[in-house]
Amino acid sequence: MNITFQLRKKRVNRSFMGSFWMFAFLAAVGAFMALPLVYAINAAFKPLDEIFLFPPTLFVRNPTLNNFVDLMTLLGNSWVPFSRYIFNTVFITGMGVIGHVILASAAAFPLAKYNFPGKTILFTTVVLSLMFTPAVTAIPNYMIMSWIGFIDTYWAVIVPAFAFPLGLYLMKQFMEQIPDALLEAAKIDGASEYRIFWQIIMPNVRPAWLTLIILLFQLLWGTDGNGFIYSEQLKTLHFASNQIIQGGIARAGVGAAVALILMSVPITLFIFTQSRIIETMATSGMKD
Repeated sequence: MNITFQLRKKRVNRSFMGSFWMFAFLAAVGAFMALPLVYAINAAFKPLDEIFLFPPTLFVRNPTLNNFVDLMTLLGNSWVPFSRYIFNTVFITGMGVIGHVILASAAAFPLAKYNFPGKTILFTTVVLSLMFTPAVTAIPNYMIMSWIGFIDTYWAVIVPAFAFPLGLYLMKQFMEQIPDALLEAAKIDGASEYRIFWQIIMPNVRPAWLTLIILLFQLLWGTDGNGFIYSEQLKTLHFASNQIIQGGIARAGVGAAVALILMSVPITLFIFTQSRIIETMATSGMKD
């Protein structure tokens, strides 16, 4: 005797007013969280008299581009070209992000899919390292960079970024969700470990390493390299912006323009990758 089971999905019944108030609450929270961004955009186009207006206004009344013009004038008078600061920042950020994604993924692969002596100790060390703030590891980092001769070079900032513990933890946890049967099938077909890593593991953990790119990009894009880099021609864009802002209240408008330029790049990158980041945070992963 065949018994047919009909599975019915339960729908969440929500009244019109319930949906309305839920939407209104989320809209209010979203608007509140967007206030700093809205203020930063408007402040970049405010003349000085509006910037120091009390009580301050959220929106600009008489928009102007003088802040950006003054910024270009100041940078044009600098003995280090502005393009050099941009190159330094892009090079440090790009090398640090690419190197860390590759190293963190390669280290996470055996931790997630293989058993070997000391595996638990290694992963416990990684988890414990997440508890230390950058201020705690600043002196050991400086000593190590000094011993290997990386002080006053790009690598003094890039190499410590390779050891970003959150990336290794994130990749390891995400790789554990890939079915072992998928890897075993690839081995039966004759795939090597390197081919499994590059053609199976990495494509399946794309949301994780895209999220990692965003996190590390934001960290390196905003670094000034102080304490490790002393040569002016190796300084980053963030350092140049700090020098401009420290010029006094007369450069408050220029400082607002610099802040908008610096924040626009990470925000733009996040907009193009936000779906993958949300997938990383919300997914339950693949199961056997």
